[in-house]
Amino acid sequence: MFLRAASAALFLAMIGTATMTAAAPPQQTLTLERIFDSPALSGPTPRALKLSPDGHLATLLRNRPDDLLRYDLWAIDTKTGEARMLVDSKKVGSGEALSEAEKMRRERARLSGITGIVDYQWAPDGKSLLVPVDGDLYLARLDGEVRRLTDTSAGEIDPRVSPKGRYVSFSRDQNFFVIDLETGKERALTSDGGGTLSWGLAEFIAQEELARSEGAWWSPDDSRVAVERSDESKVLVVPRAAIDADGTRMFEQRYPKAGTPNALVDLYIMRPDGSGRIKADLGDNPDFYLARVDWATDGRTLYVQRLSRDQKRLDLLAVDPDSGRSHVLFSDTADTWINLIDNNLRPLDDGSLLWASERDGFMHLYRWRAGQWTQLSHGNWAVARIVGVDQGRSLAYVLGNRDGPLEQHLYAVDIDHPGTPTRLTEPGWYNDAVMDKTAARILITRSNPAQPRQVYLADATGKRIAWISKNDIAADDHPFAPYRAAHPLPTYGTLQAADGQTLHYSLLSPKREPGRRYPVFVRVYGGPHGPLVKRAWGSPIDDYLVSKGWIVFSLDNRGTSFRGTAFDAPIYRALGGAEVADQLAGVTWLKAQLFVDPKRVAVMGWSYGGYMTLKLLEAAPGTFAAGVAVAPVTKWELYDTAYTERYLGDPRKEPEIYAKADVLADADKIADPLMLIHGMADDNVVFENSTALYARLQEARRPFEMMVYPGKTHALSGLNTSIHLWTTIENFLDEKLALPR
Repeated sequence: MFLRAASAALFLAMIGTATMTAAAPPQQTLTLERIFDSPALSGPTPRALKLSPDGHLATLLRNRPDDLLRYDLWAIDTKTGEARMLVDSKKVGSGEALSEAEKMRRERARLSGITGIVDYQWAPDGKSLLVPVDGDLYLARLDGEVRRLTDTSAGEIDPRVSPKGRYVSFSRDQNFFVIDLETGKERALTSDGGGTLSWGLAEFIAQEELARSEGAWWSPDDSRVAVERSDESKVLVVPRAAIDADGTRMFEQRYPKAGTPNALVDLYIMRPDGSGRIKADLGDNPDFYLARVDWATDGRTLYVQRLSRDQKRLDLLAVDPDSGRSHVLFSDTADTWINLIDNNLRPLDDGSLLWASERDGFMHLYRWRAGQWTQLSHGNWAVARIVGVDQGRSLAYVLGNRDGPLEQHLYAVDIDHPGTPTRLTEPGWYNDAVMDKTAARILITRSNPAQPRQVYLADATGKRIAWISKNDIAADDHPFAPYRAAHPLPTYGTLQAADGQTLHYSLLSPKREPGRRYPVFVRVYGGPHGPLVKRAWGSPIDDYLVSKGWIVFSLDNRGTSFRGTAFDAPIYRALGGAEVADQLAGVTWLKAQLFVDPKRVAVMGWSYGGYMTLKLLEAAPGTFAAGVAVAPVTKWELYDTAYTERYLGDPRKEPEIYAKADVLADADKIADPLMLIHGMADDNVVFENSTALYARLQEARRPFEMMVYPGKTHALSGLNTSIHLWTTIENFLDEKLALPR
């Protein structure tokens, strides 16, 4: 069941580190079938990269060579390079979600379509790993011993190992359970869960919009656990139809549309046996968001981040775990909205706190100590996340874009003597990173336009110790090798927005012939904090489009990147305004280029990008030869509270703001060829968004084309679905732009 024997050489060969030993492979023509088939063209795509607490093992979920969507759990000794498969997903179970609730949870975690092992976590003592498979829990020790913790028909959700490794907690049937690992005894700490009441689970909004999946938090000494209690009784019941090929299933889904009640969230603190339960005082106004929860390193204080409903105020509460009493340590406020980032708080042993805040206009690192603030990073750049802290050396490690908005790097910041941060990653790459508990080892994931994702182990100075996944695109056995010679590299440039802000674009082009003009595929997203323009490996779909003669263009409009509050502010209460103006400025620049055919510029976007496609067609009829909108938002009143109200405010108070931002009122202005695409079981941007637009366009006698996918959610995942989707898009654009076939 749990395999241990695999040589380092074999593992490294499997993950793409082999050197060239034979003649270069003949080049082939890229097809849609090959793009979505296995193995992945971009090479191995390990997920959930983690280091053991002591840094001795690197673990990752790695997709199988014959199935790019099925993942197994692997471990690599960071000293010897010895590799072993810890859990073979095919020997444990199907890895499929068991229930509609679990499917939707995976959808919110952007794991739709992935099978095998989708998650795991290290026990804090570093002696074992907790692996959920098919709704049950397994504890895999490093010596090969496997212990099955649960065997039930109901699924165990959000499992957690306590810091000292004595307990495993989880939610089952909406109640909170704890297993004593020494005795094996399972105990239910709550019993009233069910219906609209849940214990130990993050509510929908926390998962979807606040990047918080946890619903329980253990104290450092295992003596207490803080548990969320959420009550959805006042949340709007929305009938959702999941239309499949075999029929229609109706779900009575609790969905907090903008302007409607959210779940009521409370926090209780209790001992591992359920005794001593007290309620944390989170204030008199129940209409708030539970943003983050952390324990002080000594376990004497529980820190709770309370975000106001309008998201203009973030309070840090200090809660006494003995009494539940709380007080506000400090607050961040904003004229527009507060941006939440992962790991924005890190308690230190001396009682001080590291805190990420935009209080000077950019997300920077601060130290709070006994009411006094020290700013640790400065400048026109943004911290993206706190990665690790070495208190002995007085260093904090953060990801950020100090070297420019197209790249992300890891930096070391001196906590006691703040100065210029030290960059630890190489220029020219887009990086992510995780560290072990002691901040002695780093797993760095990187890519650039010429090299798909690589993973390497580094020491605390950033020096590479060993490759975890070299994924060398120059190797002749790499999956991309038959298409490597035709791989286009982007050119980058800048344009100016109406307010003088700098906008970055990327452009991919076929090898251009003098005097020839080319059609342009404008790929747009445009939504808040969703940049497309990066020095990172792109999508093979772009290579395919370029091989067909397209220029592929993307521009990051205002609001898309973490570039400070001034860059975000123009979209506040005005979605579909500044973003559209910026994208049209990009198209104006494009059409002035001698290599562009100004009559053959098409635009395509997904989700917020689908919304942008529609707003662009409404704002500038005749500018585009055609538009493709996939899973578009058309009516913001249909979207959830936290996301929508963050940018547009409360529709009950200012409905005119929503009316202007929506697509429907101006649908009759769409005059250019339009293709609308949507999954008929989408629970993110619900199908009603598209059907509402269908009705408006039909009422206005505006012709359009459409493609719907029965049973498919927002991601429209699956081999055959993906091929069909892109074939549909390609055929539509070829016809409307009169391109040669």
